[in-house]
Amino acid sequence: MRLNLSLQQIVEQLGGKASGNTETQIVRVGSLALAQAGAVSFFSDTKYTAQLKNTSASAVVIGLQHASLTNLPKIITDNPYAYFAKLSQLLNPTYVVSPGIHASAVIEATAVIPTSCSIAANAVIEANVVLGNNVTIGAGCVIERNSSIADNTILEANVMIKYGTQIGKNCHLFPGCVIANDGFGYAEAANAGNTKHWVKIPQVGRVVIHDFVDIGANTTIDRGAIDDTVIEEGVKLDNLIHIAHNCRIGAHTVIAGCAGIAGSAIIGKHCKIGGAAMILGHLSIADHVTISPGSMIMRSISKAGTYTALMPSQAHEDWLKTAANIRHLSQLTDKIKTLEARIAQLTSTELTSNKK
Repeated sequence: MRLNLSLQQIVEQLGGKASGNTETQIVRVGSLALAQAGAVSFFSDTKYTAQLKNTSASAVVIGLQHASLTNLPKIITDNPYAYFAKLSQLLNPTYVVSPGIHASAVIEATAVIPTSCSIAANAVIEANVVLGNNVTIGAGCVIERNSSIADNTILEANVMIKYGTQIGKNCHLFPGCVIANDGFGYAEAANAGNTKHWVKIPQVGRVVIHDFVDIGANTTIDRGAIDDTVIEEGVKLDNLIHIAHNCRIGAHTVIAGCAGIAGSAIIGKHCKIGGAAMILGHLSIADHVTISPGSMIMRSISKAGTYTALMPSQAHEDWLKTAANIRHLSQLTDKIKTLEARIAQLTSTELTSNKK
């Protein structure tokens, strides 16, 4: 259910300063380009000035430094983007499911489920699972034995929680994510005939997820091989991410879709990892590091900053030439060093001759 609020009512709840007609009615949010009457949009970058001047939005959320760019009714705030996110939440309240257990749910007698929880159709909850208050379990979810889920956490449809997992308060797991599947651990061995084969290493750690974590659709987090895989407070994971066994993701880090974090990597707090980035195993990433989309991180990063490890796209024939040149860089470097040494020698000889 959407709300209908005036700018004045909005700032009374969210802060900021209303300017212009403070009784302007807002019923929805919208982009500058496509917003219609009754919508509020936001502006935080001058490259969208043309869209701001032409927008049909009824109001705009904007910073003080840009407020003079429009005569529209406005809400002035220090961080328009974050304010817009809160405003969207305000105008679009989360649907609250009714407590209760669907008749088709399968629940072991030893599971602890408060009456405030909502368990949807075909959910399976195994032995010794403990749910907190107001937990929502979507249709088709499976929660295996000895797992716990704390207050106000939401599992959307078809989430798989493997045995022994701990999930904190106020988390949101989106459809199809898999938590605590076995990590990819195998040891190479040889039998009596010296034939090589792979022996599975039991994955006996857990996944521990702290409070206020969001996990996107079809994201997989592997259980630890020995130690736990840990996702700290406030982490936000996009769709289709893989986090391997024994990783630790620091508090309030965000990771975009299709990223892959290999086993035993340690990611710091407040990091930003772009889509399709790859981080090799057993690396450490410092706090406040930003990794550009598509980057391959092959060494630990000990200092905050932005890091990029990729090659810009080229026509295929040009790329082949670039790749060939890269393969010969070490040879070119050796030649340059030889030439520098020869130049230095000749220069020294010339200086000696001039002195004579």
